[in-house]
Amino acid sequence: MPEPCPSTTDRPAHNERLPMLLLSSITKRFGPTTAVAGLTLHARPGEILGLLGPNGAGKTTTMSIATGLLAPDSGTVTIDSLGSPCDAGVRRRLGLAPQAIALYDDLSARENLLFFASLYAMPRTDAHRRAAELLELVGLTDRQHHRVKAFSGGMKRRLNLAAAIVHDPPLVLLDEPTAGVDPQSRHAILALVRALKAQGRTVIYSTHYMDEAQRVCDRVAILDHGKLLAMDTVPALVAAHGDQPVVVVEHPDGERRIETAEPLREIARLLDAGLEHPVRLEKPDLESVFLNLTGRSLRD
Repeated sequence: MPEPCPSTTDRPAHNERLPMLLLSSITKRFGPTTAVAGLTLHARPGEILGLLGPNGAGKTTTMSIATGLLAPDSGTVTIDSLGSPCDAGVRRRLGLAPQAIALYDDLSARENLLFFASLYAMPRTDAHRRAAELLELVGLTDRQHHRVKAFSGGMKRRLNLAAAIVHDPPLVLLDEPTAGVDPQSRHAILALVRALKAQGRTVIYSTHYMDEAQRVCDRVAILDHGKLLAMDTVPALVAAHGDQPVVVVEHPDGERRIETAEPLREIARLLDAGLEHPVRLEKPDLESVFLNLTGRSLRD
C-alpha cells in the first residue's frame, strides 16, 4: 500500500533554480516509427508550459513518458529534482488529466474523487475535505451526487482535471483539456489552469488551440516529428518566427494586402495619398509561427 499522501506543508522544499520537469535527450520508437527524437526540454517551477504540434508530432508520447506511463528507449526524465516518474514516490509529485477522460461513469462526481484519493491512501477526513474543495473549484458542487454518465463533455473535463489534482501535486500535466467542450466550459477550464499557476503549480499544457496557448502559457514548445523546433515566450516566438504585419486595404472589388515591417508608417503613407477605403492591420501571432515552423500541408 502506498505511503499516505503528504500534505502541502510536508512536501520537500523545491530548489527554485532547478526545473520542475526535465526531459533530457528522450527518444522513443514504435517499430520503424520514431515518435520522439532526442527531445530535451524543461518546465520551470510555477510556469505554464504549452506543448504545440500537428498530429503525429509526439506530444502525447512525450506526456506519457513524462508521467512514467511509457519508458523512453533512451534519455532521462527528472521530476522536481528527485528522479524518474517510474519511482512511485516521485510519481506522487505529478498529476495527469489525460485526453481520454479517466472517470467512472457509474460513480458520482464525489465518489470519483474519493476513489482517486483512496489510491493515495489519503485519510478519509482529508479525502472528503479535498473532494469538497475541488468540487467547488470546478463548479460541480450542485452535481456532486449525480452519476458521471449524465454529465456533459465540459463537466466531465472539469471533473477529470479535479481528479488529476486530488492528491495536491506540484506538477500537473493536461493533455488536450478542452477537447470537445462548449465555450463556457472552455472558459472555465482556462480559468482553472490559471488558478493552478496562482497556487504555485507547474502546468504542462498540451493543446491544438493556438489561442489557448497564447492566452495562458508562459512559454510554448513547438514539436514536430518528435523534435523540439522552438521554445520561448509567445512574443519571442512571434518576433523570431512570425510573419511580418500585413496592412489590408478593403477595396470594393477585393482586398489589397501589403506586408511591411513598418505598418503604421505604411498606413500613414496610404492616408497621405488620399486613400478612402477601410484599412485594417493584421499582426503576426502564434498560428503564423506554428505554420512557418511545421509547414502548411495537411496532416492526417
